[in-house]
Amino acid sequence: MKLVKMSLAAAVLLGASAFAIDNVKVSGDAKLYYNTHNADYVDVDGNTHSGLFDQGSSAADTALRLGVTGDLVKGVSFGATAYAVSTLGLENNLVANTWTGAHSVNNGVNDAAWMGELWIAATAGKTTAKLGRMELDTPLAFSEKWSIVPNTFDAAVIINQDLPDTTLVGAFVGKGNGFNAGNGTFFGYDNNASVGFDGMGKNAEFGTFADKGAYAVAAINNSFKPLVAQAWYYNVVNVADAYWLQADWDCQLIKDVKVGVQYADMSPKGSVVTAVPTIKDSSAYAVKLAYSGVENLKLSAAYSSTDKDGTLKVANVATDNLGLLVAAGHYAAQSKLYTEANWNYGYVGAAGADSYMVLAEYNAGIAKFAAQYTDVTAKAAGVAVSTDMTEVALTASKSFGPLDATLAYISTDADDQNIKANEITGSRYDTVQAYLTLNF
Repeated sequence: MKLVKMSLAAAVLLGASAFAIDNVKVSGDAKLYYNTHNADYVDVDGNTHSGLFDQGSSAADTALRLGVTGDLVKGVSFGATAYAVSTLGLENNLVANTWTGAHSVNNGVNDAAWMGELWIAATAGKTTAKLGRMELDTPLAFSEKWSIVPNTFDAAVIINQDLPDTTLVGAFVGKGNGFNAGNGTFFGYDNNASVGFDGMGKNAEFGTFADKGAYAVAAINNSFKPLVAQAWYYNVVNVADAYWLQADWDCQLIKDVKVGVQYADMSPKGSVVTAVPTIKDSSAYAVKLAYSGVENLKLSAAYSSTDKDGTLKVANVATDNLGLLVAAGHYAAQSKLYTEANWNYGYVGAAGADSYMVLAEYNAGIAKFAAQYTDVTAKAAGVAVSTDMTEVALTASKSFGPLDATLAYISTDADDQNIKANEITGSRYDTVQAYLTLNF
């Protein structure tokens, strides 16, 4: 499942836990992802495709990841991860789209290869500093893992754990290869993302993050053992100030019950306000209830609400924050709100969105099954009608030794998707996906 969970462990994974490396380690994986849907799709020749497994309504990609970590000297470690993506020529007869925009298009869909990570880290006492190209996992700027390759950052991160049960985080993000990181402007889409679901720039090119980079500080506290509380502040230079508050409580009053609350606010400033004088603050809150008292079964439900006036979405600012999910494919940023959908991103963090999510996960032994229902009604200030989106996502996952396999079925009914001729609102459609990952 692509449901993202933030915790103390996730925050520490920004750096500290990655440095307990005794010797050189090499790891990697090879992936094949496939997606097909029966929403209406009009190709460049004007032909309409609307059937599952039609070339025009299908996408596929392969990716190879190779990573190495090791110690340079005592207390100093390094890491490097290389990615290569290829369609294997599938676009010539079986599919018409790719998963990642890292491909360039020039008389065909070209392969691409790049360094996704290249960092060095030093640890002294309970302080770790990490510098270079890396993945990040913070509430409002993070590497999205749902696509076949993740977006990454050129950044500097420092983590301190001297205070009891507390992790302090400071970070500067200078570059990224997410869709709106190019051209040194939050609204600049010049990194030539022309194919793919994830909106990554061609050849995964890195550009200035937002306008002039961003700073972040955070405190994560676990002094009261059943509770993990975290507070994040972001200064996206010349773009916005933002903060994120979250508390996840392992309820002791009712066994096997967990409760979570979130609150976020994004306040535009600088060049963004100059460019769009009417831009307004964005805020959101979310609550979650989870139960795991039945063996092999996990249940959760969540609700979130965003204010009606917001312009920026309460979602990842490292990818296409202002984008929309179009033509049954992604360009929209993922959100860390508890209610985030399985596949249809860009809705729960939009202005005036009231969202509900229910999730059931069951390990049946022969496979792991999950069912998620997401319902969003969004009506921004000044908009006459609301936009409704409902999604039902069913997945089955099984590991065969080093091979991980997942099949997914998604039913989507959204007002702004699959709008047929002479209609003003969208029609329900189906999506089928297959994920194969060979780990080595």
